[in-house]
Order: sequence, then C-alpha cells, then structure tokens
Amino acid sequence: MSAHGDERLARLAAGLRLLPDKPEETAASTLAALRHAAAGAPLSAERALDATRPALDAAMQQRLDALIERRLAGEPLAHLTGRQSFLGLELLAGPAALVPRRETELLGRAAVALAKELTAASAAPIVVVDACTGSGNLALAVAAAVPAARVFGGDLDAAAVDLARRNAMWLGLADRVEFRHGDLLAPFDAPEFRGGVDLLLCNPPYISSAKVEQMDAEIAAHEPRLAFDGGPLGVGLLMRLLQEAPRYLGAGGWLGFEVGLGQGPAMARRLRASAYADVRELADTSGATRALLARRGKEGE
Repeated sequence: MSAHGDERLARLAAGLRLLPDKPEETAASTLAALRHAAAGAPLSAERALDATRPALDAAMQQRLDALIERRLAGEPLAHLTGRQSFLGLELLAGPAALVPRRETELLGRAAVALAKELTAASAAPIVVVDACTGSGNLALAVAAAVPAARVFGGDLDAAAVDLARRNAMWLGLADRVEFRHGDLLAPFDAPEFRGGVDLLLCNPPYISSAKVEQMDAEIAAHEPRLAFDGGPLGVGLLMRLLQEAPRYLGAGGWLGFEVGLGQGPAMARRLRASAYADVRELADTSGATRALLARRGKEGE
C-alpha cells in the first residue's frame, strides 16, 4: 500500500463509526470499496476487499478523498458505492430502500432452504411472496437459488419498488420476479394469491417510533424511515402480518419474517396459539431469536 493509502486507512480507522449491523464494513473494506467507486467500477465492501485494487489517476484520487470525507461525515457506504452484497448477490443500493443487512441473511438462508424443499415436493412451480421487499434482496435471493419458483415482491414505497425492479434487471432475473407497489399484502389481494402462496416472507419495520429518534444518524438521517419505524410499540406491522397471512397461505404454506431484538419469543407464542402447526425460531450467533418460520396447518393437524 502506498503512503497515501496508509494515510487514508489511518484516517478511516480513527474516524469511522462502525455499526454492529454492518459487520462486513471495516476501515480496510471501506477504503477498498471507495477506491473501486472512485475508479468507476463500484463494488460492495464484501466484494471489494478481495478484488484487485484499481489504479487511480489524479482525478480518481481526488474523488476518493471526497468519498472518504463523505463517509466520515456519516453517509452510508452502500449509498456512496451504490452496491451491497446479500447472500452472495451483488445488489444495487441507495437511499430508496433500507440497505440489506447481514442479519437478514438468517431469514434468507432459511427461505432458500424451504423453497428448495417445497419445490422438490411440488409438481407445479411454488409461489413465493416477499412483502416489505425494499431493494428486493429476499425475493431475488430466493429466485436466484430456486429457478422453478414464481417469485413476487411488494412494497409501500414506490421508490423501493423501482430499486427492486432495477435489481431484478441488474441480476438478470426480471423475467422471473415481479415487483408490485402497495401496502403489506394488498398488492396480492387477488384470486391467484388467496390461499395459493407456498412461502410468504417479510422483513417489516419493527423498531418503535421512540427508538427511531435515538438511532445512529447514519441510519436515521440517510435510510428511509418507512423501512424501520414500526409504530409506537414497534410491532404494528408484525401484528398485521400475522392477522392477514392466513388469507394468502395455502395449506402447508410457510410464513417467514424477521423480528427485532426481544420480539421473537412473544411472536412465537402468538403463532403457536393460532393456525400454525410448526413454529421455528431462528437465532443469531448471540442466541437471540431474529426470525421466525411457521407452517400453516393442513386439515387434520
């Protein structure tokens, strides 16, 4: 690394506020990603760290220094690079939707595994719906891993839907994933979906409005509030999801959703007390429940 590189890395190491929900971001991966962005070949932090370092001319060096200043001022790295990695997919990212988090990969991996199981057991293509799709990361991860699935995503924010559609085109999945605009499950309130969904996914806003005001400025000032503000108690949309999901799930269909810290056990109890025959709690590395899977019971269960 050059003297300039050493100096830039030291500045980032000293001044960068690293958030626990983006563990892939370090001073080194940030510098690598910003170098690629300055060179006009943007990569996510995860991809950039292992990629060949691009050569920078004088103009690119100036762009790099400007990007470093913006990052140190609190702009999200994914907004500066326009890229974020999720379950091995290199996604387009920006202020239109929440930046996909590593913690959501817990739900994503489980969703992919379930979609594969359901596909293997079904003669017809399975139907997967991803509500609150944001940038489309969950829907696109399932579509990329399970080509036989019919995948749909929806979001209340029209800008997020536009980003999700651009991601589908970017990944070459636009012919296999359809994104719709609307509130929670309203975009799918049609005969083809009622009772016909095999896997219903959701990463809803689940942070209470009061806690939103206390969040780090990198999130609160730059990412869309609609994507993380879950109302006064933080569980408003989660409760709607539990209430509305049975209308869409077929017998034996699965519901999968992410929850905030501390919300998992209570949500699991609600699921077990309702029409679900199999409820699974997915824990993170610290043992906290961060996602739930629940299978709608078949007749006789």
